[in-house]
Amino acid sequence: LLGCFAARGERSSGLLIGIGAALQPTVLLFAPLLWFTGRRRAAVSSGVTFAACTLLAWAAMPHDSWTYWVHHVAGAGLGSSPDGLANQSLHGALLRFGLEGPLEIGLFLVLGCAVAVLGLRRAVRDAQDGQLLLAVALTGCVAVAVSPTTWQHQLLGVLLAVVGRVGKKASDRYVWPVAVVLVMTLPARMLLPGTARADPLRDNVVLIAAVAAATFVPFLSRTAPEYRAPVPTEYAKPVPARWSRVPLLPVWRRVLTRPNLLLEMLLIRVGYYAYQQVRLAATGGTNSGGRATAEAHGTQVHSLEKFLHIDIEHWVNHAVAQVTWLKSFFNFYYESFHVIVPLSVLAILYVRRPAQYRWARSALGFATVLALIGFWFYPLAPPRLMPSLGFIDTLHGVQDFSKPDYGTLTALTNQYAAMPSLHFGWSLWCGLVIAILAPKWWMKAIALLHPLFTISAIIATGNHWVLDAVGGATVVGAGFGLTYLLSGPRARLTGAAVSEQPKAEPDHARLPAGHNRS
Repeated sequence: LLGCFAARGERSSGLLIGIGAALQPTVLLFAPLLWFTGRRRAAVSSGVTFAACTLLAWAAMPHDSWTYWVHHVAGAGLGSSPDGLANQSLHGALLRFGLEGPLEIGLFLVLGCAVAVLGLRRAVRDAQDGQLLLAVALTGCVAVAVSPTTWQHQLLGVLLAVVGRVGKKASDRYVWPVAVVLVMTLPARMLLPGTARADPLRDNVVLIAAVAAATFVPFLSRTAPEYRAPVPTEYAKPVPARWSRVPLLPVWRRVLTRPNLLLEMLLIRVGYYAYQQVRLAATGGTNSGGRATAEAHGTQVHSLEKFLHIDIEHWVNHAVAQVTWLKSFFNFYYESFHVIVPLSVLAILYVRRPAQYRWARSALGFATVLALIGFWFYPLAPPRLMPSLGFIDTLHGVQDFSKPDYGTLTALTNQYAAMPSLHFGWSLWCGLVIAILAPKWWMKAIALLHPLFTISAIIATGNHWVLDAVGGATVVGAGFGLTYLLSGPRARLTGAAVSEQPKAEPDHARLPAGHNRS
């Protein structure tokens, strides 16, 4: 960075880059960038400095130099295994795929040359376009990919790529920077699900970001009309609220178009991972202290239900357990539809009702955050984990309460995260959203069957108290209320109405970025 931006004179610029290349050889990739952008003296100076420093190192430390350059091929494997996840280079990725020997070396050279040629051509183009920092970032991304071993500091080249502008729409401008920051700062398991099929992506997510930036992410040229004046975002007309101070956040206006899919999937995935981790870490768990607290709270809830004459859990649980097909149905319903139905509703809204999607998604997010607070401060044993009450665990069978083992769930979830019930809360959210937006009365009726079946399943299987469902309904209502309070009433537009909105203005008539239409 000093050599490209701060050094005065081409020789001093090349001297700095040459010293950097002596410490990390792939920095020498900046020499072609200098050469093809007209700074040829700097390119020659960097090469000469690199050669001189390397020869000096051979003279001073011949054994170490032999180990570095020959035995470990420019440092590959020094300090850690070259196939370790820390090595986010093409070499490391090929080794993780099980390739080795001449085949791996040949494939690495071919792929490395292709990435270097494409990436440096794009970097030269951006430098000539006046985007020198982006050119430096792309060259750094090439260095990440082609280095035998990618050291930790090299990965900063990927982070610098956030300066590139991607997308002609104003609403798309955040996608690339957010994606890069998430990739560089969060564990890969937060970004992708923990399935074996996702391992190749999860293990190489930083490399994928580097190669994408270097080779095909469509960064805008400064000469493009949308570089400074992207297509403005279309907003729905405000709907009058019942209270004068609503919305509290006037800038959070109703957008007519659907959000960028990549950004939305990233944020939903990260949010769901955070939900899982907070739920797992919430006070409770299966240790003796947490169990005692959760069972004490369970006794409180059961006593309150008896006082209110709504303690129907034991009767329903035993009645269902005696009917094989009914027990199987509720077990299946409990395990299968908790996540699938909300994701399906979100997907349909995203495609068919984008203006309503954001409103519904925000309400669901607020409800989930409020539920996490409940899990943290009020760990609660569900009926099936109250041994003195005689409930039947229809899902897991008889349990040894001295050593509770709920299969894989023990390591993945907090069994005492029961109040409020998000099984019922999310199902109620689905039913309400469809009932509000569906055009046909029979669609609304079918939608409301989902929360009805869900509350029946959570009680029949012994997984929740009736008051847990009340808590789930409360957080969902609060989620809709917070959405209304902060951003006002939802936009009264259907998918068809959105498509009839006026198209974006021609390039010559576009407003400056950040300027809002009246």
